[in-house]
Amino acid sequence: MTESSLIGFTKGSVTDATFNATNPATGETSETSFCHASGEDVSNACQLASDASLAMAALSGAQKGSFLRDLADRIDGLVDQLVVTMTAETGLPEPRVRGETGRTTFQLRMFADLVESGDWVDARIDRAQPDRQPLPKPDLRSMLRPVGPVVVFCASNFPLAFSVAGGDSASAWAAGCPVIVKAHHAHPGTALLVGNAVVDSVRASGLPEGAFSLIFGDGRTVGQSLVKHPAIKAVGFTGSRAGGRVLFDLASQRDEPIPVYAEMSSVNPIFILPGLGNEKMSEIAAGLQGSATLGVGQFCTNPGIVFYPRGAGGESMVSEYVEKMKESTSAPMLHKGIREAYAEGLDSLERLDGVEVLVSSANDTGQGQCHAGACVLSTDSKTFLSDERMVEEVFGPSTLLVSYETPSDLLRIADFLEGQLTASLFGEEMQLSEFEELLDLLETKAGRLLFNQFPTGVEVCPSVVHGGPYPATTDGRSTSVGTGAILRFARPVCYQGFPDHLLPDELKEGNPMEISRHEA
Repeated sequence: MTESSLIGFTKGSVTDATFNATNPATGETSETSFCHASGEDVSNACQLASDASLAMAALSGAQKGSFLRDLADRIDGLVDQLVVTMTAETGLPEPRVRGETGRTTFQLRMFADLVESGDWVDARIDRAQPDRQPLPKPDLRSMLRPVGPVVVFCASNFPLAFSVAGGDSASAWAAGCPVIVKAHHAHPGTALLVGNAVVDSVRASGLPEGAFSLIFGDGRTVGQSLVKHPAIKAVGFTGSRAGGRVLFDLASQRDEPIPVYAEMSSVNPIFILPGLGNEKMSEIAAGLQGSATLGVGQFCTNPGIVFYPRGAGGESMVSEYVEKMKESTSAPMLHKGIREAYAEGLDSLERLDGVEVLVSSANDTGQGQCHAGACVLSTDSKTFLSDERMVEEVFGPSTLLVSYETPSDLLRIADFLEGQLTASLFGEEMQLSEFEELLDLLETKAGRLLFNQFPTGVEVCPSVVHGGPYPATTDGRSTSVGTGAILRFARPVCYQGFPDHLLPDELKEGNPMEISRHEA
């Protein structure tokens, strides 16, 4: 069987260039082949999205909410099929598939709630003061409006929640933007199942055809062509630093530069404050093992570096953690590319002067050549601060343990770190006042700060921030999780001197939508 892209309501070109998904656990190749999109497919998808922009922007919050809820219901109804297809393409177990399906549909309904309430548009009203001296004040009213067509790149490590109908797409649709999704080569069948559900929902909800397209193909050709197309106004991406940087640079070099919201690289450092007792240290070792190996270390919030105090307590934690990691069993990573990058990253780190291997990752890659085992390495803060290569992300179930001598070492370490998605501190509550300077510094480095909690497991809610300074993302002012994600795909528009009947409902004098507004 051969499948092709979804260009609005029609199938894309059937081309000679095809690819198949491979089960990383078994090495089995799927029977279905997927065609690389042609240049004409890309152009048609972009044109459809451009044609749909005004109609999408005109949708009410109720209409957008109805679409998002309908789509969530359709995906919930696919869960048994997703268990079969997604497991065959990714090797992920059934509970993970069902859990990620639930997270995906929860996100869709969360954005439905948001746009139905209408408060998100940040309506601002400054009424006219014609008699003001020395100059009269005009009537000005502003609100957020959609940016236009958005390209979303599916993530390899979240085949549902950061993919076809994941957080990037959901937030773009909620803003009123058409979405073109570039499927990931590792799970195309999963993408197609969800993609067909999106098409059905677009039709049933009365949205324009260009509200959605799904593109299969190589990132270097198809993906880059999408980013360079003049109809595209923004990009959402989750993946490697190298991949995100290429897209960011391409978008910046366009005649009309556009924003790229790329989530890329983070080691999510953990700082263990001095003076903790053995019981607390033991709890940290146990929790760290669970966090570092969760999903074979393939979560973007995986804690890759831990800074611990030198001394009996710290060494006890290290010994206990090492034993726990030795007991960890190897498991398949999501595809060969990730597995190979993990091996290369470990090899580079292990070769650095002053780095000791405490737990070596298993060399047996399993039947599918994708299995990976836990790895633990160690060094001291002086060595760590002397080599920038130690802050590079190794995506997988590995941990670099770094000992420090004094609290002042933590300040130097924090200052040395790049931008992060998260930074975690473990200690006693009374210690926080002693380390205010460290907290202030970490606030400039990470999007989410945690106290006595591990970073894996991102709560989907309005207040969460899943973003951070470069290279965690290309725009540290944004989040890709939570209701704040919608702000990436909207821009402020001001209406000056307009008659009331021509204003958007959110800005009309009588406030017919009964939303919260800033008024003066």
